[in-house]
Order: sequence, then structure tokens, then C-alpha cells
Amino acid sequence: MLEKIKALAREYEKEIVERRRYFHMNPEISWNEVETTKVIAEELKKLGCDNVKVGFGETRCGVTADIGEGAKCVALRADIDALPLNDEKDVPYKSQKAGVMHACGHDSHAAMLLGAAKILTRIKSSLKGKARLLFQPAEEHGMKPGAQALIDGGALEGVSAVFGIHSMSTVPAGEFQYRSGPFMAAADAWELIITGKGGHGSTPETSFDSNAAAFQVGSALQNIVSREISPRDAAVLSVGGLRSSSYVFNIIPERVEMLGSVRTFRVQVQDHIEEAMRRVVKGVCEAMRCKADLKYTRVIPATVNDPEITEQVKSVAEDLLGADKVKESELIMGSEDFSYFGRVVPAVFANLGVGNAAKKSDHPHHSAKFDVDESALYLGAAMHATFAWNYLSK
Repeated sequence: MLEKIKALAREYEKEIVERRRYFHMNPEISWNEVETTKVIAEELKKLGCDNVKVGFGETRCGVTADIGEGAKCVALRADIDALPLNDEKDVPYKSQKAGVMHACGHDSHAAMLLGAAKILTRIKSSLKGKARLLFQPAEEHGMKPGAQALIDGGALEGVSAVFGIHSMSTVPAGEFQYRSGPFMAAADAWELIITGKGGHGSTPETSFDSNAAAFQVGSALQNIVSREISPRDAAVLSVGGLRSSSYVFNIIPERVEMLGSVRTFRVQVQDHIEEAMRRVVKGVCEAMRCKADLKYTRVIPATVNDPEITEQVKSVAEDLLGADKVKESELIMGSEDFSYFGRVVPAVFANLGVGNAAKKSDHPHHSAKFDVDESALYLGAAMHATFAWNYLSK
């Protein structure tokens, strides 16, 4: 079956690339993927997929569908949303929408899963169960994650495992990366308002300087990770922005706003950093005669791969690509709402390399020149289909 799937993936390679380019030229941001959803749903219906469902999170975005019959069901996931960014590439398939761009590979994810759908319909009679396709909206949204919306909409009912692939421009094209256990970090967001007493820049003694308090807070926060978290635990605490209520050379502002993010892998570390931030912010601001209002939001949980299914994924990848192309990934400090699926059923998320300097596809994710080496995409389609067939056969 492996050779048949590889042959089918090659047969559909051109279509997979064409689909990716269409999605790249017609990007839609989170919870606005209406046309993308329509195109995907129409294709799935043409393929004869069962239970095609459109619209999640009280929107018309997102699609799920089944291929095969039986009680056992494995889900394959691709996200479909783009980012609010101008496409600065000089390519024929450049985004046709100003200020919107697929800068994280979700166009390739959707194309690979559509390719897998075509393969799975060709081998449908040999499937010992169902493959459920999850075309998920709003992975980039954060505060209203598309993964949770799919779960709330019943997308995992009857599903016993979920598998997903992310295209990575930092990984050589055609290389596959896996990791058992913690894989991608949890993402927390924080906002801080510091209120003091404004005044004239020439008489700081008459003011409670909110700027000075903000500088001290920003410095003190860095000591939390370096002095309160074990070096054996990965964590990042970043200040993302600072804004004063006035921007005049001779005014001490009354108010300063700060915001940032926290990345962790263990809930215990996450809890400690939140408590420490509240303690440090309160103490520093009180010492500087200012008031502090800290809002801390846990946005996305950590992505933790199921060890048993990870071994299956690794084995399938080695059979499909060759052992020399399959490598263990390092911990990734970025976050993914695929993590929500793993809180419901065993799940595995992995990376497929699409980086190639010669093809200018080695630019960072979320950058205006991001691109993928399309020669690797048929491998992603084959990997989806092979894993589904293998999992259902066990």
C-alpha cells in the first residue's frame, strides 16, 4: 500500500501545487475564510466524501468530512487562515489581496490535505475505518481558536486520534521532524497599566513617574525566568510593547501601558510565572508610588504529542521518506492551537521541511517574503494518507 500511496501522491503533485497557489493568491484572515471554505467543501463533495459539514464557531468557516466506513476513526488536520500582512514576494502566485498573506504555510497545509483526500478516496475500499478531514479556520486568532470551535462543533466525535503537519521554512525541504511529549509551547498574553501622577519634566519630584516604574518593571520581569525558573525548564517572558499616555519631551506621563507574552511547556512553570509577575509588578509599582493593573490571559495550551502515536508517525515517515530524512525536533517556543485536540484525544503534530535557499523559501514564518518549496508538498499529502491507512489497519 505504501508504494501505491506514493505513486498516487506523485500523480496528484501538480494539482496539490496548483491548489496551494490558488489559496496563496486568495488568502483570508481568521474567521473570514468563507471562500476558502467554499472551495474546499466543493472539492470534497466532488470526491464523494461523506458527512461534509461547513461552518464552525457560528460562522461559515471551516470544513470537516469523512472518507471510509466503520467505527474506528482517525482525524487529519490542516489550518486554512492567513495573516494580516503584505506579500512582498515577486512571484506569479503573489497574494491578490492587499494586507493579507499566507505567511505561515496554511495554504500548503490545506493543499496537502486535499491531496490526501484524493489519495484516500482512491484506496477507500482498503480503509478499515474512517479518516476524518479537519480543515480548521482561525489557527492564528488566539483568543477565539478555531481548533476549540471544531471540537465544540462535534468534529472529534468518534475520533480516537488526530494527526497534523506544519510546513517549516526553517527545515530543509523534504525532511520530516517529530517529537514525543511536549513539542510546542503554551502562549500566554499579559497587559499591564501603570498609573502614576503626571507633571512637568523639569520637576519630577512633584510627580509619581509611571515611565520610571515601567522601566523598572520591564527589567525586574526578566529576573523571573533567569532566577526563579529551573534551567531545566524552557520558558520565555517578553515585553512586546510600551506606550505612554503622552509623548512630549517635557511631560512626565500619568499612565503607561505595557504588554507582552509568556511561553512555557509545563503548567507548574506557567503558574509560577503568573504568580511571580503579579508579585513583582505589585512590589515595584508600590515602591515607585504608582498603581498597577495586570491582566494575564492563558491563550493557547502547550502542544503535547502522544508517545505511542508519535512512534507510529515516526515509523510511517521512515518507511515513506527514508530514515535519513526523519529527525527528532527540538522544543519549539512558538505555539499552535492544535494543542486543543490533544486535550480531547491522543494527538501528534509534526513538521515537514519546505525550506530551500535556492528557491527563496527559507524566509521566517510570519514574514512578508515567506514561501515554501512546493516540491515537498506531495510528501505531506502522502504522509497524511499513509498515517491514516496505517493507523486504521492496526
